[in-house]
Amino acid sequence: MTTSPVLPPVALSTERLWVVGIGALAMFVAFAGDGIRNLITIWGFAALAIFVALACVVGIIRVKPAIDRSRLPKALIGFLGFAVLSTAWSAYTGASLFTLLGTTLTTIVGIYLALVLTWSEVVRVLAIALKWVLGLSILFELWVAFIVRSPVLPLFVDFGDEKPPLLAMWSRNLLLEGGRIQGILGNSNLLAVIALFGIVIFGLQLTAGSVRRSWGIAWLALAVVIFGLTRSSTMIIAAVAAAIVLGAAVLIRRSTTARGRTAVYFGLGALAGVGVLFVTVFNNIFLALFGKSPDLTGRLGIWEEVITLAQQRPWFGWGYSSPWIPWVEPFDDLIVRRGVLQLHAHNAWLDVWFQLGVIGVVLFAAVVVSMLWRSWFAAVDRPRFDLRDDRPYTVLSLLPILLAVVLVVQSVAESRILIESGWVLVVALALKTKQYPVMDAVKQPTLSPELAVETGR
Repeated sequence: MTTSPVLPPVALSTERLWVVGIGALAMFVAFAGDGIRNLITIWGFAALAIFVALACVVGIIRVKPAIDRSRLPKALIGFLGFAVLSTAWSAYTGASLFTLLGTTLTTIVGIYLALVLTWSEVVRVLAIALKWVLGLSILFELWVAFIVRSPVLPLFVDFGDEKPPLLAMWSRNLLLEGGRIQGILGNSNLLAVIALFGIVIFGLQLTAGSVRRSWGIAWLALAVVIFGLTRSSTMIIAAVAAAIVLGAAVLIRRSTTARGRTAVYFGLGALAGVGVLFVTVFNNIFLALFGKSPDLTGRLGIWEEVITLAQQRPWFGWGYSSPWIPWVEPFDDLIVRRGVLQLHAHNAWLDVWFQLGVIGVVLFAAVVVSMLWRSWFAAVDRPRFDLRDDRPYTVLSLLPILLAVVLVVQSVAESRILIESGWVLVVALALKTKQYPVMDAVKQPTLSPELAVETGR
């Protein structure tokens, strides 16, 4: 009597390990873009990004994921289509085409995450990439503090006899002084969002019991420590917003009646109203709480410049360019802050208005609202793929809404949601919550071959 060989679980097969590995590499490159550019220049980073995107394309071709064309995110497609169309009237066609290449690469990575990886694998991929960025960041800051003992400039950057501006420093050597660390990204605000993502991902993994508890606690602790050392006011607000949304989602899950859910929604709305009123009426107190100057650390001046330009072409904009290309007019001397040329508007919504006009803002808002809408109901509705409506909630289903909330809050003070990791996550969330609204952590029934073909599973 012959016995069949014991096969490893699908998740541990060589193909799936390669799939996860490519995804983890792609997300590391997306998260650590600034650090990689500081190390190997923008051209080295571009070559690496193209290689990673091609690897994702090969992965998509090999896996051949099933796509329900009726469930494609139309708002996302509309926004991307309008960005491409803007090259027809762009005031800087070359810059538009160059940045559209970058948008294409990040869109490919987002599609890869959404279609090739399962929800569980997405969490795993994000966790791996975040661990590398956070781990290398703390090691980098320790190396600067104990070995170099002075601020460090990016490689291949030379200011000659001039004193380098602080904003240009890769690390300011502030770890031992209790200052805001910048990690391998060279930016405290960007490191803060990575740390906050880490808190969300590692916290969900620990709660779900999907990682070894000791290691999960260690990585969560590191993310919390780095988040505290960055002291980013924007990300503190994002963390508060994410905590409120998490609390509301938990209350909704525990509400057994429609009346109970309605009460939670009214409470959430009231809390949001109070927050807006406080910021509006007591803005000076609010800024003081977060250590911000009245001009929001120079952002008001940047916003005024961008608004002035946007008003000149209000409906269709000047043409897509995210980020701004520093060697192309008008970006080559558009906004210089503390000796450093700015490459975005420090507000994604103003950036979109400037580049794509009112029409672009409407399309971008549709992308964000639809992403939030589907992510929210993925979190608060019980998973359903048949007539049963009593299946248990999963911790995993909280992931989309928490990531989305952080991205949206960040979009008010930064434009990163339009590029690199921000855009990758927008594409991944917009597409995956549309194609696969039921998290794969829920055990689904085995279907007959005929029914599996009919349902596309």
